Amino acid sequence: MSRLYQSMKLQQRIWAIVQAAAPDDKKSRLFDIFILTLIFLNVLAVVLSTVNTLARKFHAYFFYFEVFSVAVFTLEYLARIWSCVADPRYRHPLWGRIRFARTFLAMVDLLAILPFYLPYVVVDLRFVRIFRLLRIFVLAKAAKYVSSLRLFANVFKSKRQELALASFIMLLVLIFTSSLMFMFETSVQPEKFPDIPSTMWWAIATLTTVGYGDVYPITPVGKLLGSISAILGIGLFALPAGILCSGFLEELQQLRFRKEKRCPYCGNSIQSEESKP
Repeated sequence: MSRLYQSMKLQQRIWAIVQAAAPDDKKSRLFDIFILTLIFLNVLAVVLSTVNTLARKFHAYFFYFEVFSVAVFTLEYLARIWSCVADPRYRHPLWGRIRFARTFLAMVDLLAILPFYLPYVVVDLRFVRIFRLLRIFVLAKAAKYVSSLRLFANVFKSKRQELALASFIMLLVLIFTSSLMFMFETSVQPEKFPDIPSTMWWAIATLTTVGYGDVYPITPVGKLLGSISAILGIGLFALPAGILCSGFLEELQQLRFRKEKRCPYCGNSIQSEESKP
């Protein structure tokens, strides 16, 4: 019985360490810092390993760092799976662990180490470790940001019709400009404007004012159309930005009125109006 009690206490302690640290838990905080630092270094190593000169020169260092990282991440993953039963949500020794293993962060943790143990997997899943940076929100007590996320959701919900209309207008302009450009340019540049779907690449690059320069009109009418499309693109992409900006201002104003207990329409104090006989 005492051995079972010690095992439960150990599970609770390990679970407290591998989860977001409490303000007074120094060991858990050091563990969080260590894991986050290792994740950042892994992301950096994955990025640098794509440079051929660095990959050839420091191949051994990248490999040994990969072995060390996978060993740490594996132990961390096993510790989470073993100790998750300390959480009431995953209390069942079997189904609780399965439920925890199916959570998004746990699946990301597994995919971050799985390719190392499955060398025949063609897809390089080391880039999945970038998603492990999402754990920062957990460590930073993501509940603090719930109100901000709700603000974004409210803005998109309140302005969904305006945003849908703006998107529809952008789609119409995209199809219209692509069709016209195809009509005037396909005879002189059949390899660059072979069809309307291919011409849409030019239209997107022009309307977004990116202008890569790989595809461009050479006829006078095509140049005129390209100039008009570039000018329209500035206004078209400013339209949804203005809609979202006004939505945020309205939502923030309503939040301020709620905190001050004022009517969002007339600005009078609701408290003072209710207190009137």
